[in-house]
Amino acid sequence: MKKNNPLIFSFITLFLAMLGCWNCSTMKDETQEPTPTYPVGVWITSADKTNLLYARTQDFKSTVDDRFPIIKVDTTQVFQTVDGFGYTLTGGSAKLLRNIAPAERNALLKELFGSEQHSIGISYLRISIGASDLDESVFSYDDLPTGQTDPLLQYFSLSKDTVNLIPILREILAINPNIKIMASPWSAPVWMKDNGNSVGGNLKTQYYGVYAQYFVRYIQAMQAQAIPIEAVTPQNEPQHGGNNPSLVMSAAQQANFIKNHLGPAFRSANIHTKIIIWDHNCDNPNYPITILNDPDAKQFIDGSAFHLYNGDESALSQVHNAHPDKNLYFTEQWTGGNSDFSSDLKWHMKHVIIGTMRNWSRIALEWNLANDPDFNPHTPGGCSLCLGALTINGQTITRNVSYYIVAQATKFVPPGSVRIGSNITGQLQNVAFQTPEGKKVLIVLNEGTNPESFNIQCGEQWIVSTLNPGTVGTFVW
Repeated sequence: MKKNNPLIFSFITLFLAMLGCWNCSTMKDETQEPTPTYPVGVWITSADKTNLLYARTQDFKSTVDDRFPIIKVDTTQVFQTVDGFGYTLTGGSAKLLRNIAPAERNALLKELFGSEQHSIGISYLRISIGASDLDESVFSYDDLPTGQTDPLLQYFSLSKDTVNLIPILREILAINPNIKIMASPWSAPVWMKDNGNSVGGNLKTQYYGVYAQYFVRYIQAMQAQAIPIEAVTPQNEPQHGGNNPSLVMSAAQQANFIKNHLGPAFRSANIHTKIIIWDHNCDNPNYPITILNDPDAKQFIDGSAFHLYNGDESALSQVHNAHPDKNLYFTEQWTGGNSDFSSDLKWHMKHVIIGTMRNWSRIALEWNLANDPDFNPHTPGGCSLCLGALTINGQTITRNVSYYIVAQATKFVPPGSVRIGSNITGQLQNVAFQTPEGKKVLIVLNEGTNPESFNIQCGEQWIVSTLNPGTVGTFVW
């Protein structure tokens, strides 16, 4: 065997060493000129739709700009934990989504519920127990011919929901397994009601126990479909008996139902789904306070839910002050087909996203996720002008104002975030959060008619920015 020449070996070693040093030198030179980074992310949606969730970046300033007001973000003030933001996935919404081709539907659901950069990250959904008024037809899970009853719930079935709603929920859960789902009935089965009709009427006292078991069956059946139900409300809008479907339930009736039937039924079945009361407008905080004043009912109740078709979001704080150990939830507000983008963006950002969060709500939900161009599907007598976050026209998707209302929050404020202190100054409505990762998020709305420049202060850090009239900006750092 021929031996290696030591001289050649030494030369090769020296050459490789020099090459290595040259590579090191080259890498070092590259790191000496880093790409500039801007630590503040800003996302803008404007009233005139010029910017729709438009992203830009900016740097911190070294000092305050004395010409402008200051929004001070105070991490030492900690309020409620956030569970999420989202919509009601109505039966009609689910049907429209199911009609989209599978690949396109998957892409849309990832945009809505995923965690990718282009996604908006919806984190909370509300669904109906049985039909809501935005289903094609009225149904419950135990419908019978007139005159028949089923006190043992032998005919209970989720079959109507297995067509569209449950398949869509499974696809959503595959994308976001941690999404929380609240369920609310619009009506009990008509054979349980004193008027035998899907519209209005009261639950017959003799069926309180059966109806409690109806909830138990529902939660267990959904769990068998791998769909966990985080919370239920005993009745959607219990003081509105004119919708189709609907049911009327007084505060005394709801307290009786919970303390003597629903709560004990959940406990006996080892169900930990939260019970949340009221689920109606902000003009009647005495309804949930009355129920919570009953200690036998209160022991089973997690909190109270609100809508904002009447009253003011400060009602949530009124209930919080009366029962600070119970949670608050904002569960519904519609955008109408007869309204406009500018006014809806401003009103909903001020009252639904900023206002409810500043009044202790753990969630902020807009109403329906989707409709078609004619505001269908809906039941006979159901809402005929409800504009969803999406208009789905076959395979064509239009993103409407409530898409951007929710996206300005849910994309940046994940579940587990906490609301922190921030002050309102002039026309600059705002709310601040700290995320589980320690990021600060400030949502600011300029509700005025002129451009507004302002300072944001967080500790020793300063941000200076300007928002045009009716524009919302989400600042993240």
